[in-house]
Amino acid sequence: MSETIVYQPDLLYTGGRFHEGRALGVSADGLVLHEGPVPAGARTVRLPGRALLPGLVNGHSHAFQRLIRGRTEYVASGREADDFWSWREAMYRAAESLGPEDVYTASRQAFVEMALAGITTVGEFHYLHHQADGTPYADRNTLAHAVIRAARDVGLRICLLRVGYARAGFNVPANPRQRRFIDRDVDGFLASAESLAHETRDDAAVSVGLAPHSVRAVTREWLASVASASSRSFPVHMHVAEQPKEIEACLAEHGRRPVELLADLGLLGPRFTAVHGVHLTDAEVALLGGAKATVCACPSTERNLGDGIVPADALVRAGARISLGSDSQATVDLLDEARQLEGHLRLARLRRAVLDPGRGAMDGLAARLLDMATAQGAHSLGLSTGTLEPGKPADFFTVDLHHPSLTGASLESLLAAIVFGADKAAVREVAVAGRVVVSDGRHPLAEESGRAFHALSRSLYP
Repeated sequence: MSETIVYQPDLLYTGGRFHEGRALGVSADGLVLHEGPVPAGARTVRLPGRALLPGLVNGHSHAFQRLIRGRTEYVASGREADDFWSWREAMYRAAESLGPEDVYTASRQAFVEMALAGITTVGEFHYLHHQADGTPYADRNTLAHAVIRAARDVGLRICLLRVGYARAGFNVPANPRQRRFIDRDVDGFLASAESLAHETRDDAAVSVGLAPHSVRAVTREWLASVASASSRSFPVHMHVAEQPKEIEACLAEHGRRPVELLADLGLLGPRFTAVHGVHLTDAEVALLGGAKATVCACPSTERNLGDGIVPADALVRAGARISLGSDSQATVDLLDEARQLEGHLRLARLRRAVLDPGRGAMDGLAARLLDMATAQGAHSLGLSTGTLEPGKPADFFTVDLHHPSLTGASLESLLAAIVFGADKAAVREVAVAGRVVVSDGRHPLAEESGRAFHALSRSLYP
C-alpha cells in the first residue's frame, strides 16, 4: 500500500468482543495504526454489512496433499481395513511425482482455498526437498522456494517449517518412497534452514522454522542439535504422539515416550509446537503445560485418518497453548477445525461446552476457540499476527452479516454463530498487511489456479 487506509465495517472484533462504530486504521507499511472512531479526512473503505475479525492462522499444513483429497476414502483390495499407514502409502504416490512447478501448482491451489476461508497466515510443514530419485537440486531449497512463491502469489503470509528427515524409523529398512525427504545429516538440514531464512529475509511476510519430522524420522542426536539451534529463535514444530506405533518405537529405542524424550533433550518450551499430541499420558500433558508449549490440533485430519482425539481440555488446564491446522487438506476451513476440536471432546467426555472457560458468557467458548485459530497459531509460528492491536500487522477477514448461516444472530451471540455455524462462503474480504487479497468472496487467481490444478490432478490420476 502507498497510503494510510481506514477500513470501516459495521462491526469490528477487538479486545475480545464486537464493537459498533469503530474502524481499523492501517499504515502504508501494513500495520494497524488504531482501532476506534473514523478519523476526520481519512481515506475510508466502507464495508457495509460486514463484521471484521483478525485473520486466521493455519498452524500446520502439507499443501501438496490437496492432490489426494477424495482419493483415499476406501479400503484397498486385499486389505481388511484402512488406517494412517495405508493412507501414507497413497500419499507417497503424489509426493514421488511432483516437480518444482507441480509443487507450486498444488500449493497455490491449497493456498487459494485458505485465503477464501479467511486464513491469512500458513505454517507450511515442508518435507519435499529433493528430486524424485533423492538427488539434491542444485539449489537445495528449490521446492521450498516454489511453496513460498505460491503463498506470496496468493497473498498469504507464510512460515516455512523446514522439515528434517533422517530415516524411515528405528530398526526399519530404508524406504525408497522417502528419498525426497531425507537429509544426509543434521548439519545439512540446519544449513538449509539457515540459508532459506537468509534468502527470504527481505520479505516481511516470509519466515522460517525448524521441523524435525518425528521421533520416528530423526535420531536423538538430531534432536539434540535442533535443541541447540532453536536457541537462535527459530520456532520448532514436530509431529508428536500422533500414532500408537510411534510411541511403541520411541519406547523401544529410547526407553522414553516421545514427550518425555523431548523434555530430556531440552526441546520443550514456549517456541516448541507438538503437532497432533493425540496419545498423551497425564505426565506428558503436564510436561507440555509446564513448558508453556503449544499443541497444534488438526481435527479434520485426525478424524479422517482415525488418529484419535486431542485432549485439548487437559492440555489447556495444564498451561499449554492450542493452535489449529488443516494438515492434509481433507478440508480447508479453520473455523470448522475449531468447532471439530470442541465437538470431538463432547463425544469423548459426554458433555457440552468442554473448552468453555467458565465465565458464563455466551461468547466465552467461541472467543477461546477463535483465539486458538488466530493468536495462538501466530504465537506457535513466532509471529506477531493474530490480533488487531496497534503496531501489529493488519491481517483480517470479514464475514457477511446477511449470509443465511448468520441470519438471526444478535450482537451478543454473533461470535458463537460465526465460530460454530458460519458457512465458509460467509467470508467476503481477506487482507494481509492491509492489502486486500480476497474481495467480495473472490480471489483473482482462483480460476487460473483451479484450471492448472485440475490439469495436474488429471496427469497424476488419469
